[in-house]
Amino acid sequence: MNMWLETKKAIVVLVGALLNALALNLFLIPANVYSSGFTGVAQLVSSIVTDYTPFTISTGVLLLLLNIPVTILGWKKVGKSFTVYSFISVAATTLFLGIIPIQALSKDIILNAVFGGVILAVGVGITLKFGASTGGLDIIALILSRVKDRPIGTYMFILNAIIIVLAGLLYGAEKSLYTLVTLYTTTRVIDVIHTRHVKLTAMIVTKKGVELRKAIHAKLVRGITAVPAKGGFTNEDKEMLMIVLTRYELFDLERVIKEVDPKAFTNIVQTTGIFGLFRKD
Repeated sequence: MNMWLETKKAIVVLVGALLNALALNLFLIPANVYSSGFTGVAQLVSSIVTDYTPFTISTGVLLLLLNIPVTILGWKKVGKSFTVYSFISVAATTLFLGIIPIQALSKDIILNAVFGGVILAVGVGITLKFGASTGGLDIIALILSRVKDRPIGTYMFILNAIIIVLAGLLYGAEKSLYTLVTLYTTTRVIDVIHTRHVKLTAMIVTKKGVELRKAIHAKLVRGITAVPAKGGFTNEDKEMLMIVLTRYELFDLERVIKEVDPKAFTNIVQTTGIFGLFRKD
């Protein structure tokens, strides 16, 4: 069962990487419209080097180079499984970017911005849904949440703002506006497929509270609040476990719940803010 799950996860990561490469080489790169995060940085640096120096370096190679130090940090601070699959995603994206030719399917920049953003979001969304990431800021977000609760949104905003401003200064204000269209489209689609919210709260109603708590603590570095509960229809004694986690850990939590208590009822809600310690002591 675990082998099939890991194989399925690897396949999804590869499909996500292929979609990312298609979005970049067929829509965003030919139109000089930029993605968010490390991918956008790689695009922008590649464009600057190609247009303003006698040298050329591909977006894929830059994306891989940018992710190497982040991957090393992730390996030490986050864990092997998440980091390995995330790096596989980055490496596969680099490979597909080298194989797929850069060719615009449309001369309409709006179509390129929207369709590129949608395809990219599908690739990122399915990768997140299966407990991996496309590297870059996702790994940094998880590292920061493990070490200390710091808002990753600030870093994402600053990095994306730099991309948008530089794109406007170097290639005209229109490029900045179309980049904003891509960022908005990507965010909305990821929200539908997985979740764009970095923090989530899971409320799990179960009859196997002790076993589930042990299993979750073995897998996640998160605190759990246990509240006595009673079934409204059956009148059975149960326990409600409340846990705040990041979106990157949702896949692991789902696996633990299915293995320990498949009949447990789980409600996942957005967490807009927290006070106090956001991890297990």
